[in-house]
Amino acid sequence: MQLRFATNLSVDQYIKGKAWKDAELNHCPLHPQGGCKFAGHGTYSRKFPDGVKIARWYCPDGHATFSMLPDCLSSRLPGTLIDVETVINQIKSSSSQEAAADIIRQDICLPGALRWMRRRLFLIRFTLILLIELLPSLSENCQPTLSSFRSVLGIEFVLPHCRKLASLYLDVLPPPLGFGPRPKAKKSKKSYFQHQTGTDPP
Repeated sequence: MQLRFATNLSVDQYIKGKAWKDAELNHCPLHPQGGCKFAGHGTYSRKFPDGVKIARWYCPDGHATFSMLPDCLSSRLPGTLIDVETVINQIKSSSSQEAAADIIRQDICLPGALRWMRRRLFLIRFTLILLIELLPSLSENCQPTLSSFRSVLGIEFVLPHCRKLASLYLDVLPPPLGFGPRPKAKKSKKSYFQHQTGTDPP
């Protein structure tokens, strides 16, 4: 289970200062009354950015681990929230998604790059829609776009700021901002007739 490590540090500051050592979790989220054998469980490393470690705890009674994710990092996606936001901005400013893919993901083929980008577009749009519903102060002025949030909030980067604004709802918000489940895209209602196996009828 991921929990928020509230910090204003950038990812470079987080790594340089080994800030994961400052993360604290004083009681077990599953047993706030105590009585379990809740204890620190070391750290784990993220593949990207290189050098990032996340503090971790373990409850043997609940068979669950808990990690403290700093505000600068994405949840369930590599990199930082600013990285994700920068990608979205690049896509929106490009003439097409294909043109953006040629710039952003030159290391993989076009279909893979498009899936990579569309996954982020879908998650961020879904998150912004939920934020407008959850935070009444935004509902009258915001559209579910980063540019709209940026204008209303008067900030350069929306996602790190929104993790702080919506700290009470992170368990229901999807990644990369929140720690809830990934939303499922709606499946097309169109169905196609598939004949059964065997010989053709007479």
